[in-house]
Amino acid sequence: MGGATSPAAPSLFTYLLPLLLILHGCWSSGAVQRERTLAMIKPDGLSGNYTERIKEVILESGFDIVKEAVVHLDAERASLFYAEHYERSFFDSLVKYMTSGPVLAMVLERPDAVLHWRALIGPTDARKAKISHPNSIRAMCGLDSEKNCVHGSDSPQSAAREISFFFGDVRSDTVEHDEL
Repeated sequence: MGGATSPAAPSLFTYLLPLLLILHGCWSSGAVQRERTLAMIKPDGLSGNYTERIKEVILESGFDIVKEAVVHLDAERASLFYAEHYERSFFDSLVKYMTSGPVLAMVLERPDAVLHWRALIGPTDARKAKISHPNSIRAMCGLDSEKNCVHGSDSPQSAAREISFFFGDVRSDTVEHDEL
């Protein structure tokens, strides 16, 4: 008995081989799947003169800024954008805050853009971000859970909807680019 294994038991290699072949196919094709996400610098980020530093962090983190626009949301547009929070106690305050000044909406692109942007901005509550993610954008310029300086799409589906909200003419899906 000792260390004998059953000849019928599949090896780890059997499980890994299909994954390795898929990954090899992606790499050898010379193409990289790039995803898009919406990033928004909120009114406090713009008024606090954080825009240039945030854009530097974005570019240093491997994102391309595909398109950007400064927009002043009115109450109706802000309510539409944050419609998923309509029943929440903070909704009216959020709409008031988001209409208090212009925002900078940006389409960002890179592999796994949604995931990487969410990691870069840190937790929703900037007070928590200052402790748990001190190098995050929200730790750098946010104040609390509402005035947290930036917005990030929480899923590829949300990214598509949010990009369309601000930039109806920009592709919002995954884009394949040839490697250089």
